[in-house]
Amino acid sequence: MVHSSPVIVDTARTYLPELWVVLIVLFLLYYAITDGFDLGVGIISLFTRSPEDRSEMILSLKGIWSGNQTWIVVLGGMLFGAFPIFYSILLSALYIPMAIMLFAFIFRGIGIDLGERYQYRPFWRYSFGIGSLAATLSQGFALGGLLSGINLKNGSFVGGVWDWLNPFALLITAGVLFGYTMLGGNFLVWKLEGRLAEKGRYFALVASVAAGIVSAGTWVWVMLRYPYLSEKLHVWPEQLLLILFPLFALISFGMFLRAILKQYNLSPLLWNTAIILFSFLGLSLGFWPYMIPSLNEPITFRAAAASSPTLVFMFIVMVVLTPVILVYHNYQYWVFRGKTRGRG
Repeated sequence: MVHSSPVIVDTARTYLPELWVVLIVLFLLYYAITDGFDLGVGIISLFTRSPEDRSEMILSLKGIWSGNQTWIVVLGGMLFGAFPIFYSILLSALYIPMAIMLFAFIFRGIGIDLGERYQYRPFWRYSFGIGSLAATLSQGFALGGLLSGINLKNGSFVGGVWDWLNPFALLITAGVLFGYTMLGGNFLVWKLEGRLAEKGRYFALVASVAAGIVSAGTWVWVMLRYPYLSEKLHVWPEQLLLILFPLFALISFGMFLRAILKQYNLSPLLWNTAIILFSFLGLSLGFWPYMIPSLNEPITFRAAAASSPTLVFMFIVMVVLTPVILVYHNYQYWVFRGKTRGRG
């Protein structure tokens, strides 16, 4: 028993990069789901003519939308400290969509305030929706630019400034757009009543069909683009995981359609969350152990990781801060729980 503690510590340090990958994936999924639905609500608001209905949609997000955005700030800090090589390459290759995303976040915040104050002026009337759409498109192109393969040489970005703008990234962006719209529609079903809930149900159903088609196309394109992904389909146990998670996502999609057609309240949003979870895990396990996909020089997560002392220090900080952040963030949802009452 005396010698067990050093062994445990050494083992923990050995698997710190894996532990940080898991932690970042959890935060990323949390962000994609929570900020995804309020970006989706903003996109749906662009198709709403009534200022009163638009105000009610925004009111359903009051108290939680700003907290949802903070997760991406936390993610940026985690990537900067734990995977500095990934962070530097990502910003070098994708700084245009990243910069647009940051400005879109600022514009959304201004739009919520001034859109309410000057709701009868056309520009400010749709400002929250425009900011939400711009943030969604920039995130889509950033993800698409990453998954399409970053041009690397000796561990450094050597591509062009517009490499992220390609047909594959466009397909990924369409998937993010439809996915967030689907989340936003399901959130409206959960939070609102009457015709606005029905509006959310309609957008969720239409967007789900489009997202399903785009997801299937993305999966095929990724397999053709990266041969090492398709090779895993012939290796045990990788083939089980690559088949299992897409299968779970497909089952969740079927359960979502059942829930939305039966006009359930919260179930569509929960099944939507399951779809995102299984789809993302399936795609991530396909790329494992590469953190930066590249057609010529992919980089593994271990090669991109910071030194062991840095990972240990950051992990101690996150062990203290993460429960505080989660408790505070979920307390916001508890305070603003229930239906948003209005004209709907």
